[in-house]
Amino acid sequence: MKRTAVYPFTAIVGQEDMKLSLILNVINPALGGVLIKGEKGTAKSTAVRALAELLPAMEVVHGCKFHCDPHDANHICDDCSALLQKGEALPMESVKMRVVELPVSATEDRVVGTLDIEHAIKHGEKKFEPGILALANRNILYVDEINLLDDHVVDVLLDAAAMGINTVEREGVSYSHPARFVLVGTMNPEEGDIRPQLLDRFGLSVVVTGEHDPEQRVEVIKRRLAYEQDADAFIAQYQEDQEALAARIIQAGKLLPAVTIDDKLLETVAKLAVELGVDGHRADITVIKTALTIAAFNGRTKAELDDLKQAAKLVLPHRMRRRPFEEGQLDWDKVESFLAAEA
Repeated sequence: MKRTAVYPFTAIVGQEDMKLSLILNVINPALGGVLIKGEKGTAKSTAVRALAELLPAMEVVHGCKFHCDPHDANHICDDCSALLQKGEALPMESVKMRVVELPVSATEDRVVGTLDIEHAIKHGEKKFEPGILALANRNILYVDEINLLDDHVVDVLLDAAAMGINTVEREGVSYSHPARFVLVGTMNPEEGDIRPQLLDRFGLSVVVTGEHDPEQRVEVIKRRLAYEQDADAFIAQYQEDQEALAARIIQAGKLLPAVTIDDKLLETVAKLAVELGVDGHRADITVIKTALTIAAFNGRTKAELDDLKQAAKLVLPHRMRRRPFEEGQLDWDKVESFLAAEA
């Protein structure tokens, strides 16, 4: 049976903030994922699957249940590390990045994996049954209707996304493995909200709506009909754009460690957070990390004020302090005025 062709990422009309947020998290998974809020039919799941298809195959350790990177000895599992310590070369294979879906009904054990305590006691060695986080390592972890997921499971996901490691502890026995993934949560606000404490843990957040420009809506219809009529021919039209964007993302990932930012811009972010009354320091740090990633995506080794402005638009709206019975709202004019005065 022929695999269903995936709609090209570069063929998605509009939704620029959503597309940029997804790209930035692929370049830098340490951003902590993206929460996409919006009505149904706004290309949320299409964009997630299209992004995974866009990227070239990655090298993994053959037979490793965590798909470890054979070129990154700092983020590999215990089994791969043991092979290196023995002086053995890690066997390699190439696989495509995939989208691992987490069902709303998933239990904590299904997500983090399980330890066989009886085996540990009898044989004095750890036996770990991988969960969804193991499958998600170096892939995209997609949670539709994340607002309906158990809060504790969401907490576990966000911890792993922030740390890049999943640790399971049972009866004094613990096991850790790499869990560096791009976390994408989607939700329809009409079906219930997510707790502010959990909302703050997402690196980026965007709100998507249907296109209101008639010309744009017509373009959406035309492209979708063309794709359904002849998917292969439609995908071929965007092949060059797809390859160019994939190359840009790969290059940005390599450039990111070299990107710097001036102390003056760090001070600007801190002042902005105080001015807006944002709680804690997570917002400041995430704005900086996002600005550095945007600079890398644009091929620069130094973050600029425009990068901060773009980052603030993705990082701050869902972190605004809420009063009881009120929605936290970001006054974007206030942000622009403040940043203009700091320029």
